Amino acid sequence: MDVREQTAPKRERAGRGARREQRSHGSRDLGRPYIIRNIPTYDILGEESLVRIEETADRILAEIGIEFRDDPVSLDHWRRAGAKVEGVLVKFEPGMLRGILKDAPASFTQHARNPARSVEIGGKSVVFSPAYGSPFVMDLDRGRRYGTIEDFRNFVKLAQASPWLHHSGGTICEPVDVPVNKRHLDMVYSHIRYSDRAFMGSVTAESRAEDSIEMARIVFGRDFVDNNCVILGNVNVNSPLVWDATMTTALRAYARANQAAVVVPFILGGAMGPVTNAGAIAQSLAETVAGCALTQLERKGCPVIFGNFLSSMSLRSGSPTFGTPEPAIGSMVVGQLARRLNLPLRCSGNFTTSKLPDAHAMNEGTMSMLAAVHCGANFILHSAGFLDGLLSMSYEKFVMDADFCGALHTYLDGVKIDDNQLALDAFREVGPGSHFFGSQHTLANYETAFWDSELADNEPFEKWEAAGSVDAATRANAKWKKMLAEYEAPPLDEGIDEALQDFIARRKASMDDAWY
Repeated sequence: MDVREQTAPKRERAGRGARREQRSHGSRDLGRPYIIRNIPTYDILGEESLVRIEETADRILAEIGIEFRDDPVSLDHWRRAGAKVEGVLVKFEPGMLRGILKDAPASFTQHARNPARSVEIGGKSVVFSPAYGSPFVMDLDRGRRYGTIEDFRNFVKLAQASPWLHHSGGTICEPVDVPVNKRHLDMVYSHIRYSDRAFMGSVTAESRAEDSIEMARIVFGRDFVDNNCVILGNVNVNSPLVWDATMTTALRAYARANQAAVVVPFILGGAMGPVTNAGAIAQSLAETVAGCALTQLERKGCPVIFGNFLSSMSLRSGSPTFGTPEPAIGSMVVGQLARRLNLPLRCSGNFTTSKLPDAHAMNEGTMSMLAAVHCGANFILHSAGFLDGLLSMSYEKFVMDADFCGALHTYLDGVKIDDNQLALDAFREVGPGSHFFGSQHTLANYETAFWDSELADNEPFEKWEAAGSVDAATRANAKWKKMLAEYEAPPLDEGIDEALQDFIARRKASMDDAWY
């Protein structure tokens, strides 16, 4: 055997081991700040079909309208813009909202406190962010339980430690051991203290949105925040066709501070929207453009993200379903519509109704994530941890999903064409009938040729069986514990930390605890 064939496996193992060791210390290994896609989006509808959807959305807006409840400022904005306001019902002439949205940027930078972690949102960029909003957490050791602030901090640390995620996220889980009216302060502080990535703030009340923005000002400086995006707020339409004051006041708080609202209808087909995909897409377009346009009326030119969350339901039981094919293919159309508006897109995610981090979960999650990357989503919320129909945040699924995000980094890179990649010299060296394992080309490329999963077991069956027949979820359980044990917090200026803690103490002292 050629000496190169003898040494390559040892060198390969050493190289993979070094890369895995480096990736396991995510607070030091920055990885990519975000992905630049090198594969095209997948456009499934032609011009005629897209125009029909847009015309249907225009008719919904003009003939049926959208209610804006308990927010007279929003109604005043619409009156001045020329909409027809009848009580809380607002109707819009066709094309009106698209005209307003021409002032919104097609892409923008969300700055992180570590500039090397800042992300670009829009264009060909893809940003992976953890799941959002679960009241429960879950792991193989303690099962399903209500989330705590300790769980919240743990997930921030896990996101920070993963080179495959790009964003710290928002309400990764609800810390129910902290009063409802004060937990936003602890959550935003956790993002700032335990991560140096971009993050999201609270949207559950206008004052909480303003608190989140004020904490960002402490970190970045008031002038910088006024001119740059440093925090996102994820706001949801109360589908069908209702914007309530909780969401519109939070949306406007972010907009007037020049921060980006992520505008997202949550359409459960058959409940909050029609069972037909095209109808649900038209509804989501109408609801989203109204919210996005409102940000521009609050502050012209502020960043905004066109969001979407299509979902289905079991018509036999009425239970929500996630990770199903209809919303996945619907995401492709939503991507086309967002590009026609020239807006950054948040769409799809790692969705599942599975109650365990099992094959069911990964099957549905893969369906949804492939839809997200092919539809052209720029900001992918729910990239890791989503379980139980978004009711539970799973430690094991978090690291399984993050591992899959690593595979998507390579997938989105596409195929590079150059002399090295075409490997003509390798063909000359190897010739017919031999193999490439010990060739100079293989030795020169083995460290970077293939993506290497940190969770997969690629050993022969006998070796896997002898080692205890450990399944993927059990391997993930060991992985997240190792990541937390080895986690190192990124540095934070002591003066900023003191100012944040002082602000939090003063805000908490200003109000009694509220638990609902």
